[in-house]
Amino acid sequence: MFGLFKKFKDGFAKTVSAIAGKTAAIFGQKPIDASSLETLEEALYGADFGVETTEDILAEIKVAYKKDKALRGQDAANIGATVLKRVLAGAEGVLDTSARPAGANPIVIAMIGVNGSGKTTTSAKLAWKLKQEGRSVILAACDTFRAAAVEQLKAWAVKLELEVVASHSGADAAAVAFDAWQAAKSRGRDFLIVDTAGRLHTKGNLMEELAKIGRVLQKNDPSAPQHRWLVVDGSIGSNSIEQARVFHRSFGLTGLVVTKLDGTSRGGALVGIYRQLKLPIYFLGLGEQAEDLQPFSVDNYVKAVFGLE
Repeated sequence: MFGLFKKFKDGFAKTVSAIAGKTAAIFGQKPIDASSLETLEEALYGADFGVETTEDILAEIKVAYKKDKALRGQDAANIGATVLKRVLAGAEGVLDTSARPAGANPIVIAMIGVNGSGKTTTSAKLAWKLKQEGRSVILAACDTFRAAAVEQLKAWAVKLELEVVASHSGADAAAVAFDAWQAAKSRGRDFLIVDTAGRLHTKGNLMEELAKIGRVLQKNDPSAPQHRWLVVDGSIGSNSIEQARVFHRSFGLTGLVVTKLDGTSRGGALVGIYRQLKLPIYFLGLGEQAEDLQPFSVDNYVKAVFGLE
């Protein structure tokens, strides 16, 4: 658990710095005052926690401050952490990775998101993570509209020794998904991870392409895809909320993966996404290595953000 917390702490280093850099005195042992509360407010907005969450945190700290004028920075940090835990109640997505019964259909995870979100890389990292846990996985290279995506997934598959089903650039993505499901079923694989398109000529075309992949998978298994996860770039902050809404309306998302959090000071954005959509967050991308895709932990996230051990 300690190692996992260190991953979170290191991954959120820029967000922590953005807050702690302005609030060293607040989160230290000195009593807080009105000026330090303003500094904290500025820091929380800067880290993209949003209006609601920032106001919730400040309101509870102010209540405690009125009761105890000697309230210290560490106390304020603990109050903020408590508020965040309450806001994020139910936010942890837990993927069932238990062994599949012999002859069972593969569990299908459709990875959805715009180009640049880290969707293809995340698909490969997730497959590797499941493999490390003893599960068998096939990747489906269904982002056929972008030739580089197919080659990128193949490269990751070679590097991480993963199985991948792919076709040529411009191939019918739904046909690739169908073939990949058949391969996963015939080989007795536990999971099929489908890397879908992130861009087509119009948004409408993209949504229809995703729907077509869903329909084709359901010809094999009416319950597929069992998971429809949106991969969002955490560095774009609260702008990702509208993106998530659009995909959710069109494809009925079941969860989120938030990436690129190690390179941004806006690590509070995932709180706003969860508040707005109430979609569980399954994994966070906290670095470029395969092992840097980590299960989302509310406790570790809150501790990392507020600099608590």
